[in-house]
Amino acid sequence: MSDKQGETFRIERLGHLGDGIAPGPVFAPRCLPGEVIQGDVVDDRIDAPRIVTPSPDRVKAPCPHYNTCGGCALMHASDGFVAQWKASVVKTALAAHGLTPEFRDIQTSPPQSRRRAVLSARRGKKGAIVGFHTRRSDTITAIDKCLLLHPDILAGLPAIAELSVLGASRKGELSITIVQSGVGLDVSVTGGKPLERALETQLAEALHRFGFARLSWNGETVATQAPPAQSFGRAAVVPPPGSFLQATREGEAALLQAVREIVDGAAHVVDLFAGCGTFTLPLAEHADLLAVEGDGSMLAALEVAWRKTQGLRKVTTETRDLFRNPLFPEDLLAFDAAVIDPPRAGAEAQIAQLAQSSVAKVAMVSCNAVSFARDARTLIDAGYRLNWVQVIDQFRWSPHIEQVASFTKIP
Repeated sequence: MSDKQGETFRIERLGHLGDGIAPGPVFAPRCLPGEVIQGDVVDDRIDAPRIVTPSPDRVKAPCPHYNTCGGCALMHASDGFVAQWKASVVKTALAAHGLTPEFRDIQTSPPQSRRRAVLSARRGKKGAIVGFHTRRSDTITAIDKCLLLHPDILAGLPAIAELSVLGASRKGELSITIVQSGVGLDVSVTGGKPLERALETQLAEALHRFGFARLSWNGETVATQAPPAQSFGRAAVVPPPGSFLQATREGEAALLQAVREIVDGAAHVVDLFAGCGTFTLPLAEHADLLAVEGDGSMLAALEVAWRKTQGLRKVTTETRDLFRNPLFPEDLLAFDAAVIDPPRAGAEAQIAQLAQSSVAKVAMVSCNAVSFARDARTLIDAGYRLNWVQVIDQFRWSPHIEQVASFTKIP
């Protein structure tokens, strides 16, 4: 523990989690570059900094939960500052590998647009509390006036609280994935009581009473009132419970627009880490697709949607662990474009093989600037050109960043 008490610091920059960083380094949450702060330093951190000289980019956070809720980290900063900072994070990561490509303007999702959220719930003596964890704490902050979540999710929070009273143990905490769909909320709960017959009956009754589209409990579907389909182009896909979905429709649309532009004109496209078909199914309107994904249940949902949708070209699927068993250059000979959208760790093994392939166009989507820059360098060293990068901010007021980039093979 540091013996520094109540010292004065000037914030130099923001860290990757959005905390202010002063010389030392000393970390302070919800501070901005150039601000002078004071506070007690404990283990190189000031948990409750006092702003002595505020930045001109500081704004009053519009959400009443911001002081306690840990769901947002940058609501105290102007939209312009956040946009510039997020772009700079990606630029800095690329510059570390000697890359300075063209950047397109950032696209940011609007408030109350999050259609997918993972909330926490804990049962108490007077009911259940549903929300996000308080910063650096196991305490849960209720978020009935959240400015991040889609209004349909906010409207469902009282029902989620009742559900939590039914199925949470006294000391346990539920993790609740809520997805907004056109026919009601798709709710998937983990950490609840064992799904015995009596509880299953109560949960099924609750689903109909609350108007949920689907309710899953500890990995098992309890009941479905209406298939909670999501639109991917012309196709309507019913994702497996709790599966990945782009956080906002606006963010998904921006990513898809960029990917369409990058692979435009390609007749045969491979979609790596395809999920349920976010890119596969819209691109199948103009090209033949191979969708490769490690989760067979997601590919099954994609296949069902493809078969039910008229006007799409051929889509084939392959369940494959691309981390341990990537597609090799000879597997990619039939394709003139590739889309790759890996998890945060990136796709080092698959990128190494893709880099040695003859695929003419690559659309890379990433949610991690560091792994993105590493993988971009690999492609460039193997003869690809990085044409442009676009940052997509669908995680508004958070430090999370997504980017999409266009690569072409140099003849």
